[in-house]
Amino acid sequence: MTAKTKTTKKLQGSVSFVGVGPGDPALVTARAKELLGRADVIAGELAAFEAVVSTHVPEDAERLELTEDAVTAAEAGRVLAKHGKDGKHVVRLYHGDPFLDGNAAEHVAAFVRHHVPFEVTPGLPVATAVPAYAGIPLTGTKVRETRFVDLRGGEPAWETFAEGSATLVLTNVTEGLKDIAAFLVKAGREPSTPVAATTAGTTTDQRTVAGTLETIAAEVKSSRLAGPFVLVVGSAVAHRDKLSWFETKPLFGWRILVPRTKEQAGVLSKLLRQYGAVPEEVPTISVEPPRNPQQLDRAITGLVTGRYQWVAFTSVNAVRAVREKFEEYGLDARAFAGLKIAAVGEKTAEAIQSWGIKPDLVPSGEHSARGLVEDWPPYDRVLDPINRVFLPRADIATETLVAGLVELGWEVDDVTAYRTVRAAPPPAPIREAIKSGKFDAVAFTSSSTVRNLVGIAGKPHTTTVIATIGAQTATTAEEHGLRVDVQPTETSIEALAEALADFGEARRAAQIEAGDPVTKPSERKAGARRRATTK
Repeated sequence: MTAKTKTTKKLQGSVSFVGVGPGDPALVTARAKELLGRADVIAGELAAFEAVVSTHVPEDAERLELTEDAVTAAEAGRVLAKHGKDGKHVVRLYHGDPFLDGNAAEHVAAFVRHHVPFEVTPGLPVATAVPAYAGIPLTGTKVRETRFVDLRGGEPAWETFAEGSATLVLTNVTEGLKDIAAFLVKAGREPSTPVAATTAGTTTDQRTVAGTLETIAAEVKSSRLAGPFVLVVGSAVAHRDKLSWFETKPLFGWRILVPRTKEQAGVLSKLLRQYGAVPEEVPTISVEPPRNPQQLDRAITGLVTGRYQWVAFTSVNAVRAVREKFEEYGLDARAFAGLKIAAVGEKTAEAIQSWGIKPDLVPSGEHSARGLVEDWPPYDRVLDPINRVFLPRADIATETLVAGLVELGWEVDDVTAYRTVRAAPPPAPIREAIKSGKFDAVAFTSSSTVRNLVGIAGKPHTTTVIATIGAQTATTAEEHGLRVDVQPTETSIEALAEALADFGEARRAAQIEAGDPVTKPSERKAGARRRATTK
């Protein structure tokens, strides 16, 4: 009997033409996120999609640069089809909506002949999203019509825009504002018709200048705004004074330095972006294993054999270090049976809970070593069968917790679970920006970030707003000659971001009340005095 030879059919991939909205990665649709998240190949003018790609695309996905100046639609179609036929999932990116803002129709038509499965995923159109972020409603009770014009296709028939009260939205306006305004006035629009020009819409670089058809070109020139612009013409622009919500965020456009470990910077940066800031992460600390791992090995053995009554975690890194050691020994959360667990704060508690363990003690007041000591019960010979505490922590941690526990009658095994090592200095442009006041604020989240930033980059400029997460960090900052402007009452990342936003809001309100232009701290004149500390 002759066995049949089996052949494996080559798997065929697919190509998705995906609109990712006007610029803000948070405006990417759920379907687009799904496709981006499983892309094997990402294609398009990728430099223009840096924020979206870094947020949603796997690091191992192949990057394929397709610029319209260098690659024709037919050539791009052949390249995409080849990857699809190789079994890969290919995503071709477009700003806004593929069929409204991009040339996707032409690209898809050139691709169809290759017989590779494809789909077109709509995105949030630039023409509607950018006016919304500028606080301009395109329709209302008195205006029921909106007309959209994409100027990439050349000059439209301007005379057709004279009649009626329709809102006019022009996209891809790169130059010639004065000429466009003149054409519209010649066509019949009143010179006093309100106009708004927005650049970098939906991003923290967004800027909007309002005027009239008669003044808009001069307003844009005096504001030194560069296109391309989204231009909105009509009575709807008058609502911007009351409805502007994005550019009036408390930290809008603030360039904020986030000196943290690379792994931890993301949470704070995300919160600051919600307040309109532009966070810039500069690693100042590298977390490394202890030089002598035997000490931690012995402590883990003692934990399993019943040496301890309590385990006290003072950081997420400490939880991570112990968990990694557990995995190395083949242990799991059951090894904590019978032990009491303490966490210095909510984030550390969340890291413990993700392990399937509920902490027995989290400070009710200040989330710090001092706060933990204040709530820690004293050792009781009758109630506590064992008087020893396992304290895994960093090599440079303060002695506050150890001293406090000893005073309460406990014996403490103070074990170095990880080392915090000063990171390499940031690039020269970052160091210069720190020293010359180009950053509007610095958000310090620990004493070590203060020491290390000053050590690797120098002290921030006196005009830079200094925010610290708690009292100990504030003390360290002051010891290094920094004036602390912002310190939240609660020691947490969320409270730090909120306190900085409150500071920005108060500063903005004071400028408006004084009749001064709203400026950022980095725009202060040389020699300007810092406002009083806000805590």
